[in-house]
Order: sequence, then C-alpha cells, then structure tokens
Amino acid sequence: MRLYGGWDQHECRGGTVRQSNEMDQETRDQAFMRHAQVLAARAAELGEVPVGALVVLDGVVIGEGWNRPISSHDPTAHAEIMALRQAADKVGNYRLVGAELYVTIEPCTMCAGAIVHARIARVVFGATEPKAGAVVSNGCVFDQTWVNHRPEYQGGVLAQECSEQISDFFRSRRAQKKRLKVTNGQIPDGTNSE
Repeated sequence: MRLYGGWDQHECRGGTVRQSNEMDQETRDQAFMRHAQVLAARAAELGEVPVGALVVLDGVVIGEGWNRPISSHDPTAHAEIMALRQAADKVGNYRLVGAELYVTIEPCTMCAGAIVHARIARVVFGATEPKAGAVVSNGCVFDQTWVNHRPEYQGGVLAQECSEQISDFFRSRRAQKKRLKVTNGQIPDGTNSE
C-alpha cells in the first residue's frame, strides 16, 4: 500500500509518488488546491460538475480551468484540459516542462493523457474518482510501461473538502430535480422518492 496525502490507496505498478514531509510543500499544495476549489465553484455556477484545475510553473499560476463541457458543447472541456490550454498559450509551447497541475478531483483517462503529452512534472489532486479516475483508482495511467512521460503524483490534498464540493453539487441537483417533479405533479407533495 502506498500513502497518498494521508490516506491509503491501492498501489499502482511502478508508482512515482513522492510523499513530501516538508510543511512548506504541504502548505503550498493546500493553497493551490484552495485556488482550484474556487475555480470548481465557477463550474457549479454554470451548472457544470464542480471541478477546478490550475497549472503552476515556478510558483506562478499560468493556467486556470473549470469544467465546461455542457456550456461549451465540448466533451473535452474538462478543467484540466482548459487549464493546460491556457498555460500552453501563455508560455507559447504545448510542452509545460517543470509545471505542476492541481485539480480538485483525480483526472480521467483523457486528462491523464493530456498531462503526459504536456510533460507536466507533478500532478496534485484532491479527492479520488472511483468511477473514472485514471491516476490511482483505475488504470494507473502514469505508471504504465507504454507511457513515455511519468509525472509524479500525489492525491488526498484537501480530499474531504474537494469530495464534499462534488457531493454537495449532486445533492443539490437531485433536490432540484425532485422539486421540479413535485411542481409538475409527477410526484405527490411530501413523498420521499430518493
């Protein structure tokens, strides 16, 4: 078992996890993760799943993103992709060598692939994503032998808060759908159908 930011997770083959014991690294990671949570809130305001991401190079944010696939009619408009695009545009290169990516939820396979192609040095995520996460939950993309770049990764930074942000969003969405059904007479008022 490897330790990911304070919680146990199954081991990926050949993992490149570096658990930092330095308090300033932990404080820095938490500060950037809080920034990512603010970006995730922007997605929620648009009715999108609240995921936020940012790319940091030499301690400076060079790219920000939040989920926008629904509002932009773009299935690739995940928070990580949006942050990578902005960062690449800012530096004038699709390679983001030495950069770190912070994201509130474990990246999916598509985003993990983009992270590899961008040559991100380190990925820090908040909560795991048991269904679609591809860093530690499913597939362990960064640890595959066929991957030509292996970023370091660390999960669990503000995991509880990041997980609650997603859970609160879906709880609110379910309640809103139920209210609509009650209003439209599809469910009798006072019936618990969850």
